[in-house]
Amino acid sequence: MLNFLANKEILCTFGLEMKRLYTILLTFLIVCSASAQMVDPVHFTAQLKELANGEAEIIFTGKIDAGWHVYSTDLDGGPIAANFNKVKMDGAETVGKLKPRGNELKKFDKLFDMDVRYFEGVATFVQKIKFTKEKYTIDCYLEYGACNDEMCMPPSSVEFKKSGSLTPAPSPVERGGSEEPLVKDSVASSDTAQLSTLNSQLSTDLWQPVIKELQAFHDTPQDNSLWYIFLAGLLGGFLALLTPCVWPIIPMTVSFFLKRNKERSKAIREAVTYGLSIIVIYVFLGLLVTLLFGANALNALSTNAWFNIFFALLLIVFAASFFGAFELTLPSSWSTKIDEKSEKATGLLSIFLMAFTLVLVSFSCTGPIIGFLLVAVSTQGNILGPTIGMLGFSIGLAIPFALFALFPSLLKSAPKSGGWMNTIKVVLGFIELAFALKFLSVADLAYGWRLFDREVFLSIWIALFGLLGAYLMGWLRFPHDDDGHRTNVPQFFLGLISFAFTIYMIPGLWGAPLKAISAFTPPMYTQDYKMVQTTIVEAKFKDYEQGMAYAREQGKPVIIDFTGFGCVNCRKMEAAVWTDSEVARRLTDDYVLISLYVDDKTPLSEPIEVEVNGQKRTLRTIGDKWSHFQAVKFGANTQPFYVLLDAEGKPLGPSRSYNEDIQEYIDWLDAGLQHTKP
Repeated sequence: MLNFLANKEILCTFGLEMKRLYTILLTFLIVCSASAQMVDPVHFTAQLKELANGEAEIIFTGKIDAGWHVYSTDLDGGPIAANFNKVKMDGAETVGKLKPRGNELKKFDKLFDMDVRYFEGVATFVQKIKFTKEKYTIDCYLEYGACNDEMCMPPSSVEFKKSGSLTPAPSPVERGGSEEPLVKDSVASSDTAQLSTLNSQLSTDLWQPVIKELQAFHDTPQDNSLWYIFLAGLLGGFLALLTPCVWPIIPMTVSFFLKRNKERSKAIREAVTYGLSIIVIYVFLGLLVTLLFGANALNALSTNAWFNIFFALLLIVFAASFFGAFELTLPSSWSTKIDEKSEKATGLLSIFLMAFTLVLVSFSCTGPIIGFLLVAVSTQGNILGPTIGMLGFSIGLAIPFALFALFPSLLKSAPKSGGWMNTIKVVLGFIELAFALKFLSVADLAYGWRLFDREVFLSIWIALFGLLGAYLMGWLRFPHDDDGHRTNVPQFFLGLISFAFTIYMIPGLWGAPLKAISAFTPPMYTQDYKMVQTTIVEAKFKDYEQGMAYAREQGKPVIIDFTGFGCVNCRKMEAAVWTDSEVARRLTDDYVLISLYVDDKTPLSEPIEVEVNGQKRTLRTIGDKWSHFQAVKFGANTQPFYVLLDAEGKPLGPSRSYNEDIQEYIDWLDAGLQHTKP
């Protein structure tokens, strides 16, 4: 079949290519890192444009990053609207209101129950003024709100200061120019930021930056999500082994290597190389997916509705294939050409091409498993996910080839091919259908269709896992099942587990929390009927210093909740997570909850001027104060943002943002309590 004669030139060339590939993979793993908490998605400039008849326009122009939007003017009772504010205006007066210009978009927002208007890409706001004197002094600022699908910025501001006489063409005032620099709301980005002339009412000890300490909590433990992805891939590889497309090939391939070489050591070496080639092929596939999508695209997949719908339909197609509706196969000419080249090649190259042939031939069984794995890890938003997942999958798939090559006698005791392999395919089909519903649910929540509310989702899962139990018990058959399909002992116990899981989910139709699957089901607020009505936890304090003083008196740790009146995801977290009885108990009994609203428009008793990284900024409202505090102390500027502190303002664990996983939130709170114990 194959010619394995030694060829030193091919061996050396292939060896160099393998080393180069491994070097690329290693470099890629090293340079990738987690995204920072600080974001700066909108970049504004401002200029004064003189008109005829002693009038002029102050023009604010902002460039908006992809995925973000800036709200327009006059949005009463809704999100943070753009508005013009005067600090001092001598020799000039405003004419009319702030006007938006450009491609203004409009949609109905169900959360605010109103039409909202916003800009994407570019936002322009114009305030018309009229000069009343030849010499003028203008000190003003634009305040605006920016959001994406996951988070919102605190109310941000763009300052404009100008003094002079009427001239033909005043130059634009931009950041870094000779005029007073523009200062945005999110300016603090390191723990070396210092407060310049902060009002004496603020405690500098409690405001001491803890960015490095927070980062240490995030960096010290290894990224568990990557371990979970690796283990999921490894499990997928083991499951792929047990399918009719792969399992029969194992003894045939290993026996071929052993019979091909008289020296057992050489046969084992080639069989192990065959397994390593499988690993390289699948890791390269995961790396290719990562490079094609890129870090930003992978992060966007987790919340993009249309991508989630596409993934759901893809998993439904995979499930139908496993049920026997059709076979997913690659063109036979591909495997034929690769096989022909492997027969002509020699050495390591021939073994690599033989492994590639296995990948193509077994696609009808491994394709849906690989597709499911890539879909699942891509929507986690982790740049390394696809590569790590394929590494685990390929190791699981390659282990038997090396194992049977090392211990050939195991081939005699290995289970024979049979109907049990089709049973595994059908079970995987049910699992893929269950996860397809999860992706449809994400799209449903994003668009507010309310087609898959919690009870609808649970009803479908109850039906799916009930049918899975019926299949495992032998009461249901599919086209590829043997005529004499009967339930064996392992299937009986798996069927029992499936029925038990089905019964466990039934109380969820009446509002039971079902914490074991809370990460998969839609949030509790989508439930139409609940036997027990829950209430959202209310913060005991909305002032940082007062809350910290109370925490010291009571000897309790603190949870800081950076939120906003117009923060959509803050309301989602409160409705979906804080309504859980265990979360509510911890927030009210074990912690002092302090909610700081970054869009609170209540004026401070007197403005506070601060300097951060060489730039000055004036804090005029309570919201300004808390957003500045979040940036200076924690190096973050998005909401929702949660952090656990002791009574002295030191962190007790990593920070946390928008994530509706209730159990993870409980574990996070409990971990903070553990750090408070002496």
